[in-house]
Amino acid sequence: MKNSFKTPQLLLRLALGIGFLSTVSDRLGLLGPLGGNIEWGNWHNFINYTGTLMPFLDRPAVEVMGTIATIAEAVIGILLIIGFKTRQAAIASCLLTLIFALAMTAFLGIKAPLNFAVFSTCSGSLLLLTIPFYNWSLDHLFTKDAA
Repeated sequence: MKNSFKTPQLLLRLALGIGFLSTVSDRLGLLGPLGGNIEWGNWHNFINYTGTLMPFLDRPAVEVMGTIATIAEAVIGILLIIGFKTRQAAIASCLLTLIFALAMTAFLGIKAPLNFAVFSTCSGSLLLLTIPFYNWSLDHLFTKDAA
């Protein structure tokens, strides 16, 4: 089977992966202080925002959930960029962003997930899942039957 997805799958993997790592960098304060194009600028602001998406949890539980989400996003971002376990990373990305989309819509309204492009990320992850081969990836190097 001819793989006509070589470049699109690479660009989609990079876009999704960089998007996750950019978000993680923002909440860790690596991109600078809050303002301009910086959404949170530090962990405290991110946890406050996370609390608005989980008003039913107390602060320590929000901290745990924020930490889990951050670790998941960092791991997913790295896996997508290097193309390792790409299908599993795409599934995790789709599920994680679907949860974000539902929480944001429920507690902040439909505009919030649109502003953060959560639906696009979720859909892009689902699309990546359907691509048969991931050229220019570690998956491709480790798979003998890749085309």
